Formats: sequence, structure tokens, C-alpha cells
Amino acid sequence: RQFPGCGNIVTFSQFLFIAVEGFIFEANFGRKRPAIPIRNYFIMVAMFFTVSVVNNYALNLNIAMPLHMIFRSGSLIASMALGIIILKKRYSVSKYTSIALVSLGIFTCTFMSAKQVASDSSLNQEDGPQAFLWWLLGIAALTFALLMSARMGIFQETLYQKFGKHSKEALFYNHALPLPGFLLLAPNIYQHAVLFNQSELFQVPLIGLTLPIMWFYLLMNVVTQYVCIRGVFILTTECTSLTVTLVVTLRKFVSLIFSILYFQNPFTGWHWLGTAFVFVGTLMYTELWNSLGPLLARCRGSGRPKQE
Repeated sequence: RQFPGCGNIVTFSQFLFIAVEGFIFEANFGRKRPAIPIRNYFIMVAMFFTVSVVNNYALNLNIAMPLHMIFRSGSLIASMALGIIILKKRYSVSKYTSIALVSLGIFTCTFMSAKQVASDSSLNQEDGPQAFLWWLLGIAALTFALLMSARMGIFQETLYQKFGKHSKEALFYNHALPLPGFLLLAPNIYQHAVLFNQSELFQVPLIGLTLPIMWFYLLMNVVTQYVCIRGVFILTTECTSLTVTLVVTLRKFVSLIFSILYFQNPFTGWHWLGTAFVFVGTLMYTELWNSLGPLLARCRGSGRPKQE
């Protein structure tokens, strides 16, 4: 909120922290050879970089922010579709229904929240066929990024099946290899470092250390992001790419709901409807009642008097 353009320094700090931690504790200062060939990590990083660049550039192609957010919420459908096409997977009817419900719920909440963004921002669009052609190109870019992101998840799942589960190693290389790319953003990162230094002073509780408050916020962000992304990488070694996508999508949904409540943004009936769709869809995907049925039966059985 204080510095809306500080995304680059936040991302760089996150990547640098995870790369340094991995270089020390996972790569053993470069002495440990990777279990998965390094070229595969280069492919994964190239996919991730491409998705990020295309998603950001799409905003320059007459794509409004609400449409951009809605496309990003379609990752579940894309992951399931590519899983069927590439991995030849087949799912039960309940799985298809659950993914559709979760996607519909997130679509509804995202769209209603994004309407405010659209009303607050003025988009200078050209008139005539040229504007429509740029818009079509933007749609194509978003579709490509969505499918590429899903393909990256499947590629990661295939690597783990072939070479074994190495979540800490993957976490390190996926954050260390892109670091040179931040040199292109160095002026922007330096500019925001100077702005952070000029923010109000803050005394850290318990330790008594005094530092500019924006650096404290950044430190807290880096630590929590590390916990989050490490959990996601561990999840990729234990679950299919579709399940990982579902969990990450639900995390985004919870963040959206928290943002609405904490920052007192409007929470309409449409938001409640979307929340209900997500909740029911998640329960269907996890097949919770299939586990609860035998459990309840055992509980009822243990409550009956034993026959002599």
C-alpha cells in the first residue's frame, strides 16, 4: 500500500533468501551434485520465466485487470485438461464436478472483487478494429500463459516420477538459476531500497532492534514466503499436479477472503455464493464423506452395548 511498485524488490529478496539458504544447507556450498540433471531445472525455470513475462505483458494488450485475474483463476481446468491429454489420466465424475465448482466459485469471487479495480482504474484503449486485434492478442497471451503454467506442473510431476522426490533441491535451483535475470531490474530494485530506507523507524519487539518499517515488512514477507513455497514444493513430491494446483488455488482464495475481511472491502451475496461453491467443490474433491462414513459407523458401533 505504501509503495505499490515495490514488487521487484520483494520478489528479488524472496529469491535471494531461498537461494542462499539452499546453497548452504542443500547444495553444501556447491559441493553436492543435483539428483535431477541441471538441464531439467533450466527448462523448468524457462517455463516459469515465460509465464511471468507473458502474464505481465498481457496487461499492455488492452487486457483489463479483472479479466487478467479471472484467467489466472482458471488454472485448475487447464491442469486437469493437460493431465488428460499428456499423462492420459482419467478422473471420476465427482472429480470433474468438484473442479468445476471450485473454478466457478473462484471465478465469481474474483470477478466481483475485480469490478472495483476496474472502476478505479481508467484504461486508455484505442478505438476501432486495431483495439480489438490487440485485445485478441492479449487473450491469446493469457491462454498461452495459463496452459504453460499447467504444463510446468506436469513437467515437475514427471521429473519426480523419473528421478525421485527432491523438493529441497528443486526449491533451491528454481530460485537460484533465475537470479541473474534480476540484473535487468537493478535500477528499480535500488530505487525502492532507497525509498525503504526513508520509511519511518520501527522497533522490533523482543529484540529491541530499530530499523525502517518497510525493511521489517520485507523481512516478514520473505520468511512467510519461504515457509509457504517450501510447503508447496514438498506437496509437489507427494501429490499430483492437479492436487497441488487445487491447494494453491484454495490458498489464493483464502487470501482473497482475508483481504476482503481485513481491509473491509465489500463482501456481497455473490461472494457468499462463490465461497459456497469453493467449499462444496473442495469437499467433493477430497471425498471427505467417504472417509467419514466408516469412521461414523465405527463410532456408532463402539457406542452400542456388547452382546454377552
